[in-house]
Amino acid sequence: MDENFLLILFNKAALSSYKFPCANVITLFQMICSSVLLYALKSRKIISFTVINEDESTKDLPGIFVPLNTLITTLPLAISYLLYMLVSMESVRGVSVPMYTTLRRTTVAFTMLVEYVLVRQKHSLNIIGSVGIIIVGAFIAGARDLSFDAYAYAVVFSANICTAIYLASIARIGKSSGLNSFGLMWCNGLICTPILLIWTWVSGDLKVLANFPHLSSPGFQVVMFLSCVMAFLLNYSVFLNTTLNSALTQTICGNLKDLFTIGFGWVLFGGLPFDLLNVVGQSLGFLGSCIYAVCKIKGL
Repeated sequence: MDENFLLILFNKAALSSYKFPCANVITLFQMICSSVLLYALKSRKIISFTVINEDESTKDLPGIFVPLNTLITTLPLAISYLLYMLVSMESVRGVSVPMYTTLRRTTVAFTMLVEYVLVRQKHSLNIIGSVGIIIVGAFIAGARDLSFDAYAYAVVFSANICTAIYLASIARIGKSSGLNSFGLMWCNGLICTPILLIWTWVSGDLKVLANFPHLSSPGFQVVMFLSCVMAFLLNYSVFLNTTLNSALTQTICGNLKDLFTIGFGWVLFGGLPFDLLNVVGQSLGFLGSCIYAVCKIKGL
């Protein structure tokens, strides 16, 4: 069980169980908490924002910890991250957790396509074959989904595209900016938080938040807090894995936690009856992920 699985469940609990109508506000809270924590750790010199631990540069903006040109360099990454978070948060709302993870598994195909377009990354037939098994499994698993919602499915596939662009951006900018995972997360927060704050204010989400009946509920507050904690841990692991390995590897790794997500999703939220085809499809997806891991380890 990993932080991505827990994040999905906490977000689903806030949006569905508590009927919280503002996915953008959850994203805003997650960003603010992440930025505050990173600022505190950096101020106390517990962490560094660069790959090579150096003293604070004279070119760094006061209180910003990074040079202006470095911050500008991360702008495409920050924008892709914002789109990824907003669309992914909305995609959780309209489908069951098991079917959400099934549809999200097709992200591997979009990631391979984006990697080829951006950096001309090519993969071996063994890798392509393992990805094909994952996608076939995803379609088998969803073959009898009676809770089909065209809009919800379209949002999930949009989230897949945003995820692929986001991960490919991490791989490119992370290796060229000189920033480590904490530094990339920090720049994301600096750029995206003001944009999202204005967005939620103009759209009226902040007013809806102020009038939300469960705002003072301890249960809702705990869910929101844990969602922010899991988002921070997830973002750090995603940045670290993607910069050290590749965007496709990060996407495949996400599939390995699907059995936990699916099982607990059925128990906690329901929405999808037991189906042999679904079980077979999920198993194929897990098998494809394992084959990919073996191919990467052996260099096939």
